[in-house]
Amino acid sequence: MAKKNYDELAKQIVASIGGAGNVNSLVHCATRLRFQIKDPAKVDKKRLSQTEKVITVVEAGGQLQVVIGNAVGDVYDAILATSSIKAGDMDRDDKKSGDKNIINMFMSTVSGIFAPILGAMSGAGLLKGLLILFTTMGWMSTDMGTYRILFAAADGVFTFLPVFLAYTSAKRFKADPFVSVAIASALMYPNITAAFAAKESLTFLNIPVVLVSYTSSVIPIILSVYVLSKLERGLRSILPDIVKNIFTPLLSLVIMVPSTFLVIGPVSDFAGKMLAGGYTALVSVNPIIAGFILGLVWPAAVMFGLHWGFIPIVINNISQYGRDTLFTITGPNNFAQAGAALGVFLKTKNKKVKDIAGPAALSAVLAGITEPAIYGVTLKYKKPFFIGAFFSGIAGAITAAVGAGAPTVLGTSLLTLTGYIGVGFAGFCAACAIAYFGSAICTYLFGFSDDMLLEETITETSADVVKQEEELAAPVNGTILSLSEVKDPVFAGGGLGKGSAILPDDGTFYAPCDGTVETAYHHAVGMMTDQGAEVFIHVGLDTVKLEGKFFELFVKTGDRVKKGDLLIKADLNSIRQEGYDVTTMVLVTNSNDYADILTTEEKKAVAGNCMIRCIPR
Repeated sequence: MAKKNYDELAKQIVASIGGAGNVNSLVHCATRLRFQIKDPAKVDKKRLSQTEKVITVVEAGGQLQVVIGNAVGDVYDAILATSSIKAGDMDRDDKKSGDKNIINMFMSTVSGIFAPILGAMSGAGLLKGLLILFTTMGWMSTDMGTYRILFAAADGVFTFLPVFLAYTSAKRFKADPFVSVAIASALMYPNITAAFAAKESLTFLNIPVVLVSYTSSVIPIILSVYVLSKLERGLRSILPDIVKNIFTPLLSLVIMVPSTFLVIGPVSDFAGKMLAGGYTALVSVNPIIAGFILGLVWPAAVMFGLHWGFIPIVINNISQYGRDTLFTITGPNNFAQAGAALGVFLKTKNKKVKDIAGPAALSAVLAGITEPAIYGVTLKYKKPFFIGAFFSGIAGAITAAVGAGAPTVLGTSLLTLTGYIGVGFAGFCAACAIAYFGSAICTYLFGFSDDMLLEETITETSADVVKQEEELAAPVNGTILSLSEVKDPVFAGGGLGKGSAILPDDGTFYAPCDGTVETAYHHAVGMMTDQGAEVFIHVGLDTVKLEGKFFELFVKTGDRVKKGDLLIKADLNSIRQEGYDVTTMVLVTNSNDYADILTTEEKKAVAGNCMIRCIPR
């Protein structure tokens, strides 16, 4: 794909998410763009998911995740180059984004810290696997200079992982990145490392220091940087401007380094040991059952982008025990989904399906990238996905039973299998083979047929019936405005569709037509009419930041409503007093399906009277 096409794709994605101004932050992982969105109601998810080169769109972990596949890095660069979105830029209103779910906050934090370094970790992990193969085959010995230099390249990332995490944590928590790195460097300073190895007794101001190994650790530096971010804000608020730039980093180091050695480090190291011990205990109770359950549910975790949230556990396992079994147990899922995609590829006679399933199966088995296989093939036809999940569970049970593990973070694929050489390696290889061939054979025999394509075509055809002229009533009394008068570039520019705006006289909003509720927020409701028009009512500008305050919602997603049914009640006076514009937009988000969207020439809107006409092609 040419670079200029990435630029065009980037512009389409930004337009579909409501513009650059609707983005709090953007990072990416191996296959996904991960957006923190200000107002979810401004996102045209359907248009986004139908964009060419976008595999699918997932809302999970407090993020809007746009699955791209292997080209995600290029698309990410194009978005930064063609829009005002900044890399990892967390807006100061991030806390007001409405995402207060503790699980979503945790997932968002983990992905923000680990996603930027996943590429380096994956490359280093693959290199470690190759070195294991070379030494096992006798092609290299561990005392060779070549081996030692390559091993330094492979192991350096993990040995000095706290330095990497210090920087990404600082970006996430808005702490000084170089002070954060300085703290991480102090934790691994050679003199301190030697003291730990020699089991010396150290004190700080006569307070005993509990020395622990911070090499390859995860939790201590993340907690330390989080505390640093709070400390820096406090120092900047009390220090005079003339000395702030000098004394803030000075005091930060003087306070945080001892605090980490005395309190944060030992406490988090203990927590890490408990976490690793807890996971090990759960698996050891019944490895076969635990492995089966982990393998079975892992495809769903990948589907929602939650799998990277387990990276702290994986790295902590490696730090505590020198190896990890969690990603090893779940690793054969890559082979299972690859096999299911291969089964579809071999069974179908449809060239378009083959063109999708073949590369997706190859990407999953060679590189361990399963999103194209899951979203483009197996989940689309359902049975292949569940067949893959079942064999992923079978393989997980086998892997757990033989006790296989890996000494580094690895994405399981043919290229990385050598990284698992050691205890249970033969059983692990057998599990991967069972997952791959079992999924492929079962999918081929009874998990897929081209009849599914016929059903899909019928569904798509029924969804694309010829549009009829429709009338949409005003949802509220008020003064009619043109969209160009709206003080928001996304609405004013027609980014979410054509329509009209109303400056409401009261706060009671009714359904403008018969239809089904597709999205329901306190400040916005999306509907699909029986004739196929996608209608969107958005009360006020930036009112998502009120988090439902002053609003009362009377419908939910999936409800059938009639024209004139109550949708929303809003306290407009209180909303205005909070400084918000209450202009309400009524849009047809699939305007391109119509020849034109016409607005009444009347200046006054009367709830229930015709305001918009959708003219078919």
